[in-house]
Amino acid sequence: MMSNTTSLSECLREWEELEKNYQQIHDTHRLYKQKLEEVAKLQDSCSGAIARQRKRLKELTRSLEECKENHPVPKLGPEEVDAIAEIKDCMKDRANAFSEMEAFLPKKNGLYLTLVLGNVNVTLLNKQAKFAYKDEYEKFKLVLTVILFVFSFTCRFLFSYRVLDALFNFLLVWYYCTLTIRESILISNGSRIKGWWVFHHYVSTFLSGVMLTWPEGALYQMFRNQFLSYSMYQSFVQFLQYYYQRGCLYRLRALGERHNMDLTVEGFQSWMWRGLTFLLPFLFFCHFWQLYNSIILFRMFQLPECKEWQVGMCCCSYMVLFMGNVFTTLGVVYQKYKNNQDKPKSL
Repeated sequence: MMSNTTSLSECLREWEELEKNYQQIHDTHRLYKQKLEEVAKLQDSCSGAIARQRKRLKELTRSLEECKENHPVPKLGPEEVDAIAEIKDCMKDRANAFSEMEAFLPKKNGLYLTLVLGNVNVTLLNKQAKFAYKDEYEKFKLVLTVILFVFSFTCRFLFSYRVLDALFNFLLVWYYCTLTIRESILISNGSRIKGWWVFHHYVSTFLSGVMLTWPEGALYQMFRNQFLSYSMYQSFVQFLQYYYQRGCLYRLRALGERHNMDLTVEGFQSWMWRGLTFLLPFLFFCHFWQLYNSIILFRMFQLPECKEWQVGMCCCSYMVLFMGNVFTTLGVVYQKYKNNQDKPKSL
């Protein structure tokens, strides 16, 4: 009986402590919601102020151009020219500063993210969350690259089943679709991947989808081994790129020469020059293999027994990939060469 009384008194004391803790949790949560409302108001205020400042800067830019064109004297004085140049330089710096600020402010999703996710806010509001998401994206690419290499090797040399080929192509479609979504989220959070390297994944998604729908037949078997061999080599090159580019980015970020949200990409960019010894030949070989695939598919398309529309679509897709990759890479090489020529040579 005494034991039951003691147990009951302990339970009552435990309940009192839980009540106190609950009240603290309730007060903390109320404070949390209050701070959230304050943060939301600050976000709206900051976004509106940036939009107004940009509008005024645009108007000021037009006014400066009009001053240069409509000035009563034939030429502006040196002091006035210097003042206009200084203002324009400050405007460029201001635009970069606004971009950095907006990376931590909610923004409307682009068309692609709106179609896929709706109007969900995908902006991560602290640096740790941004870096964690970027690192998870890089690990995702690395793991899937290894899986795709093993899968393509299995289909090429071990098992020749159309079902396995379909699973491999489905994995490619899912992989590239996932990359396009993740890259769009990263761009919304300040990553600087843009241009061709984003469009490249849309084309690759389309190409993988066409390969998935290509029915079994003589033409499919003609191209199958070449496609799987190309997929193996592409995965191998992407694996080399990942480790090489990660090392480059690590060194450049440590020196403060690269943005912390910059990514490894499936191609060649100017920051990759430092320490480059072997990667460029592998890249160009992969690009010209895409051209070779396009030529083979074009010849297949001209055969009288060709009835599948997938042949022509794959031919066009490989040609787009080849042209985009080669011209983008050559453009970066030329720009880097031009910048080196423009630098003053030391005596």
